[in-house]
Amino acid sequence: MPSGVRDYLLRCRELATLCSQNGWIDDETLTIDVIDQQDGRLTCAVTFEEVVMEGAGCEAGRVPCYGRVRLGLDRDERVTGIEVL
Repeated sequence: MPSGVRDYLLRCRELATLCSQNGWIDDETLTIDVIDQQDGRLTCAVTFEEVVMEGAGCEAGRVPCYGRVRLGLDRDERVTGIEVL
């Protein structure tokens, strides 16, 4: 897997569309498995825990989330874009 993929996924907004409870991604739980890499594209399965908060600001729970993303790569294997599948 290209070295900048994890950093890119931790910064991008699109990955949050996989959240189901309007929470946020626990960066420590993000896992990335490469499914396919060809023609400047990288397809990955991602999993993470979504942190859900109560109105009082306390953690109400965690929800497991998962999905697939396709990343565009340039010649140097830097990520140029993302598509949530």
